[in-house]
Amino acid sequence: MLLPRMIEEKMLVLLRQGKISKWFSGIGQEAIAVGVTMAMDSKEYILPMHRNLGVFTTRQIPLYRLFAQWQGKASGFTKGRDRSFHFGTQEYKIVGMISHLGPQLGVADGIALASRLKSKNHVTAVFTGEGGTSEGDFHEALNVASVWQLPVLFCIENNGYGLSTPTNEQYNCENLADRGLGYGMESHIIDGNNIVEVFSKVGAIAKSIRQNPRPVLIEFKTFRMRGHEEASGTKYVPKELMDAWEAKDPILNFESFLMQEGILDETEKDEIISNISDEINVHLDKAFSEDDIVSNETDELNDVFKPFDFKEVNSNPNSKELRFIDAISEGLKQSMERHDDLVIMGQDIAEYGGVFKITEGFVEQFGNERVRNTPICESAIVETAMGLSIAGMKSVVEMQFADFVSSGFNPIVNYLAKSHYRWGQEADVVIRMPCGGGVGAGPFHSQTNEAWFTKTPGLKVVYPAFPFDAKGLLATAINDPNPVLVFEHKGLYRSIRQEVPMDYYTLPLGRASILKTGVDITIISYGAAVHWALETLEKHLNISADLIDLRTLQPLDSESIFNSVKKTGKVIILHEDSLFGGIASDVSAMIMETCFEYLDAPVKRVASLETPIPFASQLEQQYLPRHRFEEALVALHNY
Repeated sequence: MLLPRMIEEKMLVLLRQGKISKWFSGIGQEAIAVGVTMAMDSKEYILPMHRNLGVFTTRQIPLYRLFAQWQGKASGFTKGRDRSFHFGTQEYKIVGMISHLGPQLGVADGIALASRLKSKNHVTAVFTGEGGTSEGDFHEALNVASVWQLPVLFCIENNGYGLSTPTNEQYNCENLADRGLGYGMESHIIDGNNIVEVFSKVGAIAKSIRQNPRPVLIEFKTFRMRGHEEASGTKYVPKELMDAWEAKDPILNFESFLMQEGILDETEKDEIISNISDEINVHLDKAFSEDDIVSNETDELNDVFKPFDFKEVNSNPNSKELRFIDAISEGLKQSMERHDDLVIMGQDIAEYGGVFKITEGFVEQFGNERVRNTPICESAIVETAMGLSIAGMKSVVEMQFADFVSSGFNPIVNYLAKSHYRWGQEADVVIRMPCGGGVGAGPFHSQTNEAWFTKTPGLKVVYPAFPFDAKGLLATAINDPNPVLVFEHKGLYRSIRQEVPMDYYTLPLGRASILKTGVDITIISYGAAVHWALETLEKHLNISADLIDLRTLQPLDSESIFNSVKKTGKVIILHEDSLFGGIASDVSAMIMETCFEYLDAPVKRVASLETPIPFASQLEQQYLPRHRFEEALVALHNY
């Protein structure tokens, strides 16, 4: 406990000297971080918060690497890309937090699920504060852990204040541990300032969980003796409260206890302090002497995704006519057969087969452990998928409808997308997104919201228009160790058929399909809109066009686009999403910047109305650009 305390005291000096930029103090809470970590096996994962320095030191991370992390040096854990404890390390089985607090609880579920599936009998410990328990992720993660009986220690550090908000404004129950009853979960209250109680009780609980896997909720009563971060101060804390908790300092009290028992004397204490002080100074000198990071644009761009060595698997000539939906089901099933560690998760996907019946029969073939019905909790399931990836497993998450992804938006764009860039941890997750209009499903079941994600670096986005592409691209997405969102247009599920190879095959991401070739005009599209373009061209045989089906939106096949534009000189971009901020805007800008001198007319964009998508058929037909495209195409051709 003394090591993290002395490091913190040194950091506070360096903060005042301007040598570090920020500090979140855990002074007074060392017994929790140290006690829990000592009670865990070294191979078990811990997911700490920003006041858990004792987790990192107890796992014996070299101090100079921690100091370098806080200074943004290369020998830290994030190459200067993030600060504080926002990092993880597989070497020490630590997964750091993100500022949104809640997602790490669901990530712990995923790591624990992998432990169960691999029969490891490991415990996963995850920390949150009393303020973090107000987030929806807390409820979702505890509910999933309870329903699935996952071996997770949910550790709440109740330190009195969420920044400046006291507990009586944060929750309205006597103890947060009481919430365990509502989740059907065992819970305990532990004196977080008593190292003996923390270590002994957590050790016993962890041992019990290894023998009988289940989640346990622990509330540690403690107090934050300094500000949320140093600039915040503690003026909002009553002096008498501060004095009362100062008397409960975990280090001073344990020191007193050890001396009373004759285990420690002043000479030994001074020697311990001297040794720690020397160790801190040596490692600080090493970190300070390290050169500052030199920015390198190539390195930055290359680290957004984990390198993926695509291996093309060619199909044999045996094929059969499949609907779009059947091709997806076949591709998913063959990937499950190919990857023993692949888990599918989603609402109603097991015995029911999913609302579109894509996973019908999967439970009989692969079992409930790998084909998992989930509660209605998009955030927690995306986070669980991230945890599976950290533990070395693949997963496919089905959003029942793409619209519902908004309930899981945060972990996708802030955890999955940024994980490899931040600390080199891939998010080996595929998210299936049934999307699109034309089926009279209204504003909450018809959106095609791909542009929400193409904007976010770190995500790949697939959007096929044909059964052959859907099957092959899904297989590749599952092979890819990076997060991939696969958009599947519901309107195509049962309306489009094609000869599809019966065996397993893959198709490369980032390569468009040239469906038609011509010289007059370039049509760029994807998804259901591709079929609208094909229908329109059948009606206007005088228009000689290149028709490009993008197939994947991120990465984008810009080479095929530019080559076509340079040939035809006219471009029209068609997509189902509303116009402003859609894919067409970026593609248009790229063409203007790269091919301006080849253009014979302004780039034309055609998309849906700037309204939510309506339900009534006559309103939906007006909303969609299907018929407006024909008029725009003819006008551009005649320009």
